[in-house]
Amino acid sequence: MCVRSRSTNSPGDRIWEFAKLHDFCIVTQDSDFAERSRLYGAPPKVVWLRCGNSTPQQVEIILRSNATLITELIQNPVLHY
Repeated sequence: MCVRSRSTNSPGDRIWEFAKLHDFCIVTQDSDFAERSRLYGAPPKVVWLRCGNSTPQQVEIILRSNATLITELIQNPVLHY
């Protein structure tokens, strides 16, 4: 998916619109969502995991150890990504 492509048929566009509609936060390792967030702002908010090829257990550790920061991002209307 290319963030410059605004086709509403792409999986990324559908994920973005669903998250926006339901006030979800997107957690991803995909830089396209982070770029889209920088271009268009929130909602939805994006947590971009930059941890390379990690096991699900490693990702869980990262998310749990940053739960306070992620919660602040979600709850603070001034923070975007």
